[in-house]
Amino acid sequence: MFMTIEQKDMKRSEIFKVLSDPNRIRMIRILYSNGSEMTCGEVGDKLSISKSTVSYHFKILRSVGLTNTRRESRNKFLSLNLNTFDEYLPGFLDSL
Repeated sequence: MFMTIEQKDMKRSEIFKVLSDPNRIRMIRILYSNGSEMTCGEVGDKLSISKSTVSYHFKILRSVGLTNTRRESRNKFLSLNLNTFDEYLPGFLDSL
């Protein structure tokens, strides 16, 4: 899908708003350093925050395309959407 420069700027603006929360940046760092999917519980344990809080933040990250969520039974498996980072935030993950 082709996006105009204005549309891309709006997308970047939405991404930066979502990244204004330090917990979300920490969650991205954890997923990136882990290198594979993690559950909400695993991420929450590393950050010492509740599974429900992690789920809330990942819903927001997913809304702008930064993460993917895969549900299996009662678990949600989280991963980074590397395509979005490559397109809108090149080099960001390496800076963490």
